[in-house]
Amino acid sequence: MEAEQEMTRRRVLVTFDVDGTLIRSTGSASNHLHRQAFAHAFLRVFGLQNATIDAVQHHGQTDPIILVNTAIHYGVSSNVAAERLPDMKTEMLKYAREHVEEIGEGLEVLPGVASLLDALSSSNVVIGLVTGNLEEIAWMKMDGLGIRKYFTVPNFGGFGSDHIDRGHLVKIAADRAKELCPAGFDLRVHVGDTPNDIKAAEYGGALAIGVCTGIFTEEELKKSSCGSAIILSDLTDSTTFMNLLGIEG
Repeated sequence: MEAEQEMTRRRVLVTFDVDGTLIRSTGSASNHLHRQAFAHAFLRVFGLQNATIDAVQHHGQTDPIILVNTAIHYGVSSNVAAERLPDMKTEMLKYAREHVEEIGEGLEVLPGVASLLDALSSSNVVIGLVTGNLEEIAWMKMDGLGIRKYFTVPNFGGFGSDHIDRGHLVKIAADRAKELCPAGFDLRVHVGDTPNDIKAAEYGGALAIGVCTGIFTEEELKKSSCGSAIILSDLTDSTTFMNLLGIEG
């Protein structure tokens, strides 16, 4: 009994990627508001009509990288794209705020996610986000899909609005989490569906847990790791996930 109680007292931090990990795009209007916010930014800042992020590889990238690379693809010089990045981010957020009621269109929570988040929060695990999304848009998605209530308050994480490189975001989230748990953590974990999530977790000193709920296969996720990553098919088995953390599920 004492051993079991000690397990539950472990100080554990878990951060989650958003798109492809907690939620997925669905239907013809997939990730509608986020995509429209990108398109609005390209139109307002550069006058680009019908510019789409599908023109570049964007899975696992931060919003700032996607903004810059897409603008370059459509003929904007790299220097100008980088210089106007703050303006593009401002226009994205402005559009998202004005159309926030559309946030859930073309999105749904992946199977098992709500149950897992509930189990983690009930076990006093500190839960945050690490995502390439701009922070405000990330929390809009959590709100719109009804799962923000499971995240540790005050909400924290590492976001595309913090740094253009995803590799730094795990460290940023961990630093912010220290304010909630000054004693530090026995275990830090980051969960994501792309090779960049795996690399970011390991760069940031966290255990990488990959999930095959995005576009990447188990083999692709394994290859991106230095060897310590754990790959799951999805997040439907809360007990297995909790046991990986050393917490009885």
